[in-house]
Amino acid sequence: MRKFNIRKVLDGLTAGSSSASQQQQQQQHPPGNREPEIQETLQSEHFQLCKTVRHGFPYQPSALAFDPVQKILAVGTQTGALRLFGRPGVECYCQHDSGAAVIQLQFLINEGALVSALADDTLHLWNLRQKRPAILHSLKFCRERVTFCHLPFQSKWLYVGTERGNIHIVNVESFTLSGYVIMWNKAIELSSKSHPGPVVHISDNPMDEGKLLIGFESGTVVLWDLKSKKADYRYTYDEAIHSVAWHHEGKQFICSHSDGTLTIWNVRSPAKPMQTITPHGKQLKDGKKPEPCKPILKVEFKTTRSGEPFIILSGGLSYDTVGRRPCLTVMHGKSTAVLEMDYSIVDFLTLCETPYPNDFQEPYAVVVLLEKDLVLIDLAQNGYPIFENPYPLSIHESPVTCCEYFADCPVDLIPALYSVGARQKRQGYSKKEWPINGGNWGLGAQSYSEIIITGHADGSIKFWDASAITLQVLYKLKTSKVFEKSRNKDEKPNTDIVDEDPYAIQIISWCPESRMLCIAGVSAHVIIYRFSKQEVITEVIPMLEVRLLYEISDVETPEGEQAPPLPTPVGSANSQPIPPQSHPSTSSSSSDGLRDNVPCLKVKSSPLKQSPGYQTELVIQLVWVSGEPPQQITSLAVNSSYGLVVFGNCNGIAMVDYLQKAVLLNLGTIELYGSNDPYRREPRSPRKSRQPSGAGLCDISEGAVVPEDRCKSPTSAKMSRKLSLPTDLKPDLDIKDNSFSRSRSSSVTSIDKESREAMSALHFCETFTRKTDSAPSPCLWVGTTLGTVLVIALNLPPGGEQRLLQPVIVSPSGTILRLKGAILRMAFLDSTGCLVPPAHEPWKEHNVPEEKDEKEKLKKRRPVSVSPSSSQEISENQYAVICSEKQAKVISLPSQNCAYKQNITETSFVLRGDIVSLSNGICLACFCANGHIMTFSLPSLRPLLDVYYLPLTNMRIARTFCFTNNGQALYLVSPTEIQRLTYSQETCENLQEMLGELFTPVETPEAPNRGFFKGLFGGGAQSLDREELFGESSSGKASRSLAQHIPGPGGIEGVKGAASGVVGELARARLALDERGQKLSDLEERTAAMLSSADSFSKHAHEMMLKYKDKKWYQF
Repeated sequence: MRKFNIRKVLDGLTAGSSSASQQQQQQQHPPGNREPEIQETLQSEHFQLCKTVRHGFPYQPSALAFDPVQKILAVGTQTGALRLFGRPGVECYCQHDSGAAVIQLQFLINEGALVSALADDTLHLWNLRQKRPAILHSLKFCRERVTFCHLPFQSKWLYVGTERGNIHIVNVESFTLSGYVIMWNKAIELSSKSHPGPVVHISDNPMDEGKLLIGFESGTVVLWDLKSKKADYRYTYDEAIHSVAWHHEGKQFICSHSDGTLTIWNVRSPAKPMQTITPHGKQLKDGKKPEPCKPILKVEFKTTRSGEPFIILSGGLSYDTVGRRPCLTVMHGKSTAVLEMDYSIVDFLTLCETPYPNDFQEPYAVVVLLEKDLVLIDLAQNGYPIFENPYPLSIHESPVTCCEYFADCPVDLIPALYSVGARQKRQGYSKKEWPINGGNWGLGAQSYSEIIITGHADGSIKFWDASAITLQVLYKLKTSKVFEKSRNKDEKPNTDIVDEDPYAIQIISWCPESRMLCIAGVSAHVIIYRFSKQEVITEVIPMLEVRLLYEISDVETPEGEQAPPLPTPVGSANSQPIPPQSHPSTSSSSSDGLRDNVPCLKVKSSPLKQSPGYQTELVIQLVWVSGEPPQQITSLAVNSSYGLVVFGNCNGIAMVDYLQKAVLLNLGTIELYGSNDPYRREPRSPRKSRQPSGAGLCDISEGAVVPEDRCKSPTSAKMSRKLSLPTDLKPDLDIKDNSFSRSRSSSVTSIDKESREAMSALHFCETFTRKTDSAPSPCLWVGTTLGTVLVIALNLPPGGEQRLLQPVIVSPSGTILRLKGAILRMAFLDSTGCLVPPAHEPWKEHNVPEEKDEKEKLKKRRPVSVSPSSSQEISENQYAVICSEKQAKVISLPSQNCAYKQNITETSFVLRGDIVSLSNGICLACFCANGHIMTFSLPSLRPLLDVYYLPLTNMRIARTFCFTNNGQALYLVSPTEIQRLTYSQETCENLQEMLGELFTPVETPEAPNRGFFKGLFGGGAQSLDREELFGESSSGKASRSLAQHIPGPGGIEGVKGAASGVVGELARARLALDERGQKLSDLEERTAAMLSSADSFSKHAHEMMLKYKDKKWYQF
């Protein structure tokens, strides 16, 4: 893992800067109007940034290995990542610095170590006996390319095959080369005129370690005698070889070939294969060879004591099976099972009861690594069912389009979500326990619950339990269930504004206390959900349609269908309530034939069965307006206490009362400002074009941000905050320079760029609306992409039945202030500096008979949560914290004076800002497009942390980065993985204890018994003294130019990590000894190097002396 230099802001500097800012404030406000000082608890030493864990499926996997004793699985990827999996909850992520693809992995079985071979011809030895594995040694091959490695069980000599066809031998203890080399020209027949190709396989005979089986790509297999240094047998076949496997008795082996055949060879009969099988070939009647098939990429040959052996293979399908999914074939006796996979197979391994290759293998499962999934097949049960996968590998089941992170949730929330999610489990899994169960869990020091919500391209939403650095799916909600699906392509309505993924989730707004959930989708739709433990049948899905229009023909005379001008409070009187029993017509056109009043999606008209969990309360859709498609929603907020939902886009803002199912407010941006609009806005004619699908959710690029593009704002430059995430990471996406070029809706022309001001932040709160207010009251704060903050006052009827009968009165009350850049986040503090959370209802089951509800209704109250300090007295003031893309301001209320101001960035812009609580204080946390993570104290906005974290930020990271309470943050690091990090010093310190242990001391099983007669008359496994053969004394030194040894950083580092934990003094003493030992060994190495250089110097001097012995000095 990379180590970051945490550049902390020195307290002296902050003291200086804060005193400067205080002077500035004294100039701003006369002494009589000074803000009361609030004692701030957070200091820069409370902050430290480090990665915690990575969850999800390893992106672009390339290699697989399993330790059958430790029961640990390792997966390598094309980007040089290494993921290790033990029992559910024990996972680990490591990264090779070079970023080269992992081509092969080999465990040192039951040793707590792993060898990785990379595409850049390096070998690395990983130490897994520490919580964060690290590299102990590396070896870089300089003249040959590594193609295959083999490490026999309980051996320290690693065989390395190369592209040139040679085999080198590495001592894994010292990571040095042996002088013993098997040259390709010695291995093949002298009469052979061609090179046999790269080495594709190496293995020793299970019964005789002195015999090495070498497979060359061209089809030649050689059985090499290590002692006599010559080939015993050569087996030739005219088709290229992909893999080779032994029968455990060492008398037969099987090869898989490029024409879809398997050849089984008797070791002592090299002339021709004992048997040739084409598993998927059509057998022709007249004895001809079957038709060739696709290559069999891998074969495994596993024996059982009580029955036929298993032959398991991937590939080999016949060429005429077009469109057939990738398959794994299991041949057992006379039966052949073809198991179809969802994605192409990268690699597979058979899990066996014994680690010894010369014993009956007793296979019990096959682990199959697919391009986008990991599947485990139970071989012991009929029909080969799969095991239920306990790892959180399904994050990318449908591409993630947005995510939110909540720490410190109500304690009953995870059990409630788990109980409704448990009913969604699929059936038909294997009855057995998951067999990969190595390692031990860490000590969960965190007591609070954490929830991650992911929104996906297919309209699904997943809730994850993320407590104590683990991840487990709790519940999945399909939002597309409320819409009619088009049966085929032709029926597809032409009202869609995106061609792909019309249900993709864009924004999630969730209130954990009341469990109200609101989502905004890409087709300009909003759905409000209530949580219920009861199943209900909804006869008619309640829905509203909203015409949100942006049209300036004349500012003095607003359009008829829009709300009246500002001064009049807008009530529910002029909203358009839809009668619940009938759905509005979904096809209407205006007089000139333009599409009008049509939503993009059609809500189901049939009754909808809603399972326990989240149930649809109301569907709101924006409609086409005279040929103009609705613009995508850019901001969303829901409040359970007020019963309101509000959303906005670049046309304006709409507020809906979801209890009365009525539109309360429908204002274009200009009406929101009223007469004090600071911008001169040009009239525009509506464009009639549809939005191209390229601007949908599917244009994210894998690439980097171009520096000059980093200082362009994603919102102020291009108004429509369009979601651009991968539905399928296509490499040919037309994102300019792979950078932050925001896609915009095609209906936004470049001319009206300035005029298309979008709603970018919405916040319900109980605060002071006007300077003259003596008490806080409910209101909505609105932030726009041009940096304006406006307030809308809410006049709510009393609770109980009156709430459903009387209208909610909403009245815009003008602009409060402006900031540079689009507004991202708003929050409120009380006079003691504590966060004032938005008002909320406690959750209660609403699908219960009326009688039970009667008590609640008698109370007739609207509960409003008060701040953690005592309830506010009228005289006390509040602070509004507002964060934009460029700066943050703290405003004193009700006076509306700017108390504190901080310019966050000049050259870049903030992508995400969150106001979060952390170890008894609160702060503003920001993530910038230039890769910096910053935190600021509240209310004074002192800088506390500024770390350059991510050198490259792509659109996926920009869209998914989020901070939450207790110093936690996350983002989508690849299309399939979530990276979590912490900015809390306390969590960084406790992390070592929280991480799981990969290595646990386990007894190695006993070796198989040779039996009396085999011991008496020979036979059984022959051992080999490899040390004698490959050691320096007999084989000499390897050529120095062949490979370069690089000591790894992981020797002492891991022990330091362990020593800083609970282990204390004892571990520190051991560490000191280890360091001394390492220094001594370094000294020894240096002495040896000096000796060898002295030796070579004396040799050179001697040669010189001999050369010039007879010459006179003047002849030189």
